[in-house]
Amino acid sequence: MSEFWLISAPGDKTNLQAWERMNTVTLKSNLSSNSKFHIPDLKVGTLDALVGLSDELGKLDSYAESVIKKIAQYIGEVMEDSKDKVQENLLANGVDLISYLTRFEWDMAKYPIKQPLKNISEALAKQMTQIETDLKTRSAAYNNIKGNLQNLEKKTVGNLLTRTLADIVHKEDFVLNSEYLITLLVVVPKSSYIQWQKTYESLSDMVVPRSTKMIAEDAEGGLFTVTLFRKVMDDFKAKARENRFMVREFYFDEKELKCEKEELMKLASDKKQQYGPLLRWLKVNFSEAFVAWIHVKALRVFVESVLRYGLPVNFQAMLLQPNRKSVKRLRDVLNVVFKHLDEVAAASIMDPGMDIPGLQLSNQEYYPYVYFKIDLSLLDCS
Repeated sequence: MSEFWLISAPGDKTNLQAWERMNTVTLKSNLSSNSKFHIPDLKVGTLDALVGLSDELGKLDSYAESVIKKIAQYIGEVMEDSKDKVQENLLANGVDLISYLTRFEWDMAKYPIKQPLKNISEALAKQMTQIETDLKTRSAAYNNIKGNLQNLEKKTVGNLLTRTLADIVHKEDFVLNSEYLITLLVVVPKSSYIQWQKTYESLSDMVVPRSTKMIAEDAEGGLFTVTLFRKVMDDFKAKARENRFMVREFYFDEKELKCEKEELMKLASDKKQQYGPLLRWLKVNFSEAFVAWIHVKALRVFVESVLRYGLPVNFQAMLLQPNRKSVKRLRDVLNVVFKHLDEVAAASIMDPGMDIPGLQLSNQEYYPYVYFKIDLSLLDCS
């Protein structure tokens, strides 16, 4: 299960015994895998500042989660031909996400703990904003090339009535630079090949005898050339249409066809050249963003623990990975073990219908212990 619960409770002797009890029960009953989550001694500041910071961190948490989700999804889009390998590219500091989470260590170099909490929060927010801005710029440039390439490639598929003829026709197929003659391209259904050969010369006056040749074929029909005098072109087109022979509106322009081929090759080359650097940037910045997100989670645990449990700072944070089939049972065990931390909240959980004045949950999950969810399934790109 790729859902984790990041929780904390006071670190005094009584609560350490509660931790041990919880570990024993969850391990014995296979309710969850647990590991200590180490948060360093951060600068507390004033309680008023912590209250304000708590709200800011909540918003930053949601924002950071949305950014890493965007990066993960875009990696899936970029790796369109090998989506089965997307997950192995979603790493944090070079290791898989679960390993990073369960062995979390605060990055002292990036986020020095001697500075105020608000400064750390602002640095994290600035980092996430920059990553999202760069993602928008890079993805827009790549998507533009990809979109233009797809539009050109679409022209090379489809039937002979609609697809581009740039890769089919050749200069030798046409009578060019003639004042009187013109070569037309006609799409003939397969069932009408014999009829075409018998009748094309008589569809109008002034059709050059034996001038037809099939130059391409698909599942539905063939593309034939026919040469005639320019002045009967409209009459020939009308008669051809009556016989279910469709004349393509096409005039051979060597320069235009060459440009179309070159544009296709250039876009394919540009896409290939950008793919490697873009994927590397995405992998690096996914890692950076994920690491930043987990530091935001750590900050939230620290701030909420101080606000809940008071000073001096003394709490233990723990990361739980619930067994998919035991989520409700695990929650019940935690509520029993830690109900002494907040009897009112514990009572409301045991009896959801209980109306407690002054307890405004605002649609947020509230428990006797500090709790935040980390849902890695959000990053599933398959």
